[in-house]
Amino acid sequence: MGELVPPARWRRAKHANPHDRLNSRQGAPLRKWGKRGEQNQAVGRSRGGRNTKIHALGDAKGRLIALLLTGGEAHDCPAAERLIKRAKTPQRLLADKAYDSAELRSQLEARGAKPVIPNRNNRFQPFPFNKRLYKLRWRIEAAFNRIKDFRRIATRYDKLARNYLASVCLVAALVWWL
Repeated sequence: MGELVPPARWRRAKHANPHDRLNSRQGAPLRKWGKRGEQNQAVGRSRGGRNTKIHALGDAKGRLIALLLTGGEAHDCPAAERLIKRAKTPQRLLADKAYDSAELRSQLEARGAKPVIPNRNNRFQPFPFNKRLYKLRWRIEAAFNRIKDFRRIATRYDKLARNYLASVCLVAALVWWL
């Protein structure tokens, strides 16, 4: 008879000597979970590298009402649904093309808000939207520009998402009164 086929996965060798320094294999310990801590810190990979997205809901004056952090690769629509649930229902919601989805539109209409969102180029059945009202979207862009004037927000120095979100909230409160 031939020899037994070795198992497909690598097993850590058990040594007679229990000292860790005599471990024959160098490297990180074998874990099935991988690295710890980075998954929940709102850091993600996008084309520009590792970054964080700040999702915000603003009022008619351009003041930020609700904030949310996600990784850089996250899509905008799920974050928008979470933000809408946090705030009072607006009469109209102005957003850019990234928020163009049938689910978000139906959720807004169910809550009594009118979506003012332009259609993406690949949409088969375009929705009508008010172009005159859409021109007021510059206010949320101006709010983001005021927040990014603070260096701590523009270049994320904080390792933990809760610290970065606290900094963003503090700056948003400062900008509210300016």
